[in-house]
Amino acid sequence: MSLESENVLAAPVQRSTTAHLVLFVGVLVVSTAAIFINLAQHRGASPLTIAAGRLTFAAILLTPYALKRHKSEIVAVSTRDRALALLGGGLLAVHFASWITSLTFTSVASSTALVSTNPLFVGLASVVLFHERIRHSVLLGIALTIAGSALIGLSDRSGGHGSQPLLGDLLALVGAITASGYFLVGRELRKRLGIVPYIWMVYSIAAVVLLLWMALAGDSLLGLPAVVYGLLFLLALGPQLTGHTAFNWCLKHLSATFVTVAVLGEPVGSALLALLLLPNQQLAVLQIIGGLVLVAGIGVVSLAEQQER
Repeated sequence: MSLESENVLAAPVQRSTTAHLVLFVGVLVVSTAAIFINLAQHRGASPLTIAAGRLTFAAILLTPYALKRHKSEIVAVSTRDRALALLGGGLLAVHFASWITSLTFTSVASSTALVSTNPLFVGLASVVLFHERIRHSVLLGIALTIAGSALIGLSDRSGGHGSQPLLGDLLALVGAITASGYFLVGRELRKRLGIVPYIWMVYSIAAVVLLLWMALAGDSLLGLPAVVYGLLFLLALGPQLTGHTAFNWCLKHLSATFVTVAVLGEPVGSALLALLLLPNQQLAVLQIIGGLVLVAGIGVVSLAEQQER
């Protein structure tokens, strides 16, 4: 699916089918992020370094194409939309920094359960800010996905309680709230902006915010092992430019609530990929049950989305 072809999908059924397929591919690609992040952390990269490197490489890779093919669109963006892009980029930066950092202070179980609550915030904001009506089936699906995510988190006992669990839990919750804001801002901007101008502005702004944050924290992108740079490049090319861009593309064709619910399929994909690619990996019973419950929740919301359309 080309980034340039989003407007050629004329029929609603075709748009819906294509959007669901793009969203599925996005979740699959983003599922590799946990593996790349784990490998980078084991080679000495800090959470802020990983977050900043991911967005910086993504912005650098995208810039030549964006300025060559979409410069006129970028220049024509209104002041209001530039402000919204600044907000979206800032929210994306805080999401990555807070969530990845939370894993240092609290257990994987707590972090996973809390960061997976973002569909609740998106659903609440959709009702309060946009006066949308949430179907009962969507609420049921959201409840199932969050329950499934919690079961997956509870299955991981290796993280213990963390060194500062209250701080870690707070950071994970901040990650959920900022991710929700990022998707809601994206939903609004994608009504007027093409996918390339939108992601170039948001990813670039997020990269600048994270680089400044990293500098203030005393971290640096310089002097890292070559393998870490390779992992950051893969994070930028795969989960960011392919995965997150797929999510942003879908925001024009699917509801923000459904996109955030579908993104919760990432832990399931990550577990399956780890089982295939990493040594000594096993699926716990709770992981299997949680994964099935989570996928069922995504299915319920997907059916409700199709009925709504």
